[in-house]
Amino acid sequence: MENLILKLKEIAYNLSWSWSKDTVELFNDINPDFWNWSQHNPVMVMNEINPSYLEFILEKKNLGSRINSIYSDYKEYMTKSTYFEEKYFKSENPIIAYFSAEFGITECLKTYSGGLGVLSGDHMKSSSDLGIPLAGIGLAYNYGYFTQLINQNGWQTENYELNDFKNLPIYILRDENYIPVKVSVNFPGRTIFCQVWVAKIGRVKLYLLDTFIPENSVKDRRITDILYGGDNESRIMQEMILGIGGYRLLKKLGFDIKAYHLNEGHSAFLCFERIRDKMKTDNISYEEAKAKSYGSNIFTTHTPVPAGIDIFSKELFLKYFTEYAEKEVGVTPETLFYEGDLNKGQSDNDTFNMAYLAINNSKFINGVSKLHGQVSRDMWKLPETRSNIDHITNGVHIPSYVSISTNKLYTGYFSKNWKFDESIWSKIDIIPDEEIWALRHLNKHRLIQFCRERIKEKWISMGASKEKLEDAEFILKEDALTIGFARRFATYKRGTLIFSDLERLIRIVSDKKRPVQFIFSGKAHPKDEGGKNLISQIIAFTKNESLKNKIIFLDNYDINVARHLVEGCDLWLNNPRRPQEASGTSGMKVIANGGLNFSILDGWWDEAYAPGNGWKIDSLTDESIPQEQRDLYSSISLYDTLESEIIPAYYKRNRNGIPAEWIKMIKNSIRNLAGVYNTNRMVKDYCEKFYLKVS
Repeated sequence: MENLILKLKEIAYNLSWSWSKDTVELFNDINPDFWNWSQHNPVMVMNEINPSYLEFILEKKNLGSRINSIYSDYKEYMTKSTYFEEKYFKSENPIIAYFSAEFGITECLKTYSGGLGVLSGDHMKSSSDLGIPLAGIGLAYNYGYFTQLINQNGWQTENYELNDFKNLPIYILRDENYIPVKVSVNFPGRTIFCQVWVAKIGRVKLYLLDTFIPENSVKDRRITDILYGGDNESRIMQEMILGIGGYRLLKKLGFDIKAYHLNEGHSAFLCFERIRDKMKTDNISYEEAKAKSYGSNIFTTHTPVPAGIDIFSKELFLKYFTEYAEKEVGVTPETLFYEGDLNKGQSDNDTFNMAYLAINNSKFINGVSKLHGQVSRDMWKLPETRSNIDHITNGVHIPSYVSISTNKLYTGYFSKNWKFDESIWSKIDIIPDEEIWALRHLNKHRLIQFCRERIKEKWISMGASKEKLEDAEFILKEDALTIGFARRFATYKRGTLIFSDLERLIRIVSDKKRPVQFIFSGKAHPKDEGGKNLISQIIAFTKNESLKNKIIFLDNYDINVARHLVEGCDLWLNNPRRPQEASGTSGMKVIANGGLNFSILDGWWDEAYAPGNGWKIDSLTDESIPQEQRDLYSSISLYDTLESEIIPAYYKRNRNGIPAEWIKMIKNSIRNLAGVYNTNRMVKDYCEKFYLKVS
């Protein structure tokens, strides 16, 4: 018994469990209530559960053989030969450093806010699957991102919950004498110290810097308090810790890093630190050190609009970098300031742009879809004398988002190692239509049960009556076409577009023979009043008697909510204003589960769409046309396509009661898209285009 518990603890401390459906099922079976209470955190389960009770459950439910089997699979995964080793070489230590302000691995580790973080997490997971010698660098946020609650007035409220690091699947980095490893960064008039937490993600490690230690003042301990919290001064301090502190950690660990990947501009201060380090170690000038560093920096931009970039005033920049420039680098503060400018020397320049710092110091730059690459080239207009902006389209880590039922279906037809076999998508026709349709029913049933339980829990917390709680059983129908819309609520994403013609929408959802229902979820940034207003409008619509129980909004969109939605929704709706969606990845997550996409031709869907893979919403991109008119044009296209193509295809059944045309499109989508829009392909692209071409 003791050996079984030791195996469980070892598994719990490696986040590869987060994409192992067998492991997740195991911890759930130990005690479902405890598993949910822990927010799906096996370390908390192992730390907090009564040891005698645990032994009793393992024996009573005869879980020993399952634990041994899962542990055997885990050890095999950790030791088997990998893509990178077989194609290139084996490296015992990381040679690639991946910097990001957020990492979304699983719901219990709240170091993410949304799409950027989840992409970073998927990048780490695929790096593990492929054996890429990579280390992640981020920040350990005491409160992470906010927990969303929609109050009784239909308005988003934010609550910040303290992370209990000692009960998370991470551990303090210590040296050979068991002393915590620390790094320091000089701030004006003081030095900030950071301890380091480590998250094992399969074969790779993520290092998270944390300022909440006694060596720092009470105020400075809060630097790594909240993800994207505070004012610009809080942001510049966080980004100094991330970029400068992160680089110093890598040096302290003795890693011989060949490629530095900046996922967005938040970590770009590492460019300064690399230059400073090369000046010192190679005894060379600033310009020589910059030239030497330039060839091994990679910058990935995720925004198609200038407003999405961190910009600091000159006054704030000089406050934090004057001493660093003069005493540590040995140059004037203006030398560093001009690195944040694409048009140096203009007299009215009084801002420092983090994206410009990254661009000026990175040989390799990429957007995150084909269209976004072109938008970025048009936006920044880099000179022909330097390398220009490429693109690598984002992907998703498919094993993290397939449902338990989807995993069992693929395992039954393709073996338990289907996730490592790139050829399976071309074999999707092996699976009978009846089984695909049965899978869709299982996934949707799980989603609807989740929605009902989630809403019921909220009603209980708000003191709802017994009669009100009984109404939860009438929320959504399992035989209705279910459409999902879940993402960050920014105004350009047009979360309320489907409500443009309320009478038409009511007619669509009220059709008793061909019912349609919508599930919304998403957070607005705490300072984004426009995004909050969109959420409030949707909440109001859900209370309309004609839409009640047919359109719902789920609070607190996170990885867990997203997972249920992408598993169970029949159709994934996305209607941003083109071309403001850099990539978007939520729609990629429905594919392997048998969901279909219905989207504006923006981001990844601009290159992925073809008739037979899903549907498109038409848009007008001529900016001389008033915005209201462009939105109206897209809404009409949305309604027309939904009524004339999508709903008829879903409800047209053959004599076996199966929508043959719909299933055909599901198989087309899986065959044509699943093998392309995943992070294994994406990370391979980064290796071949950038990581192995640095100088």
